[in-house]
Amino acid sequence: MSQVVSTNQTAFVLMDVQRTNARYFAADGGFLGDDPAFVDHVEQALATARRAGLPVIHVAFCIRSGSPEVHPNNRLLSGPRISRSIPMPTDPQFHPRVAPNPEELIVTRARVSAFHGSDLEVILRAGGIRHLVMCGLATTGVVLSTVCEAADKDYELTVLADGCASSDEELQRVLIEKLFPRYAKVMTVEAWSNSVR
Repeated sequence: MSQVVSTNQTAFVLMDVQRTNARYFAADGGFLGDDPAFVDHVEQALATARRAGLPVIHVAFCIRSGSPEVHPNNRLLSGPRISRSIPMPTDPQFHPRVAPNPEELIVTRARVSAFHGSDLEVILRAGGIRHLVMCGLATTGVVLSTVCEAADKDYELTVLADGCASSDEELQRVLIEKLFPRYAKVMTVEAWSNSVR
């Protein structure tokens, strides 16, 4: 028998499923990574959160034109993107299948963690949120950084394993199977959807 999960003080946090993550998406909107059902899983999780009446927070990496927030010492943000001339996203450009509804919150930030350089924590505190259900793209970036920071902030965490994706299959496996269970309950989207009341 699966445990029923209360939605009290819970928010659904969907991170970086943006068109600007172009290396993950085909021209027809399909997924290019290892799991072709990624967008299906995220769409199902979002539908579950909406049906349950959970606060839904869409997180996006988004900076100003000219990248004034990017310090040259930040290897992750400056080196590879500048060398490949990949433009930084200056607006969220969410994947259309999981785009925000008008009443849902959008949080933008200029670093990897959803907390850093954003007002996410202010929103969570104002709403009395203590439990975060998280998924997004990429597992090795925003999901990893946000899980670690949220754990340090003493949030209760649920990570939706098949609602996370990465272009690195081995790192994806290690994070989902080895690291995240130290900080969070790790569930499939289907299991979580069946547990929500």
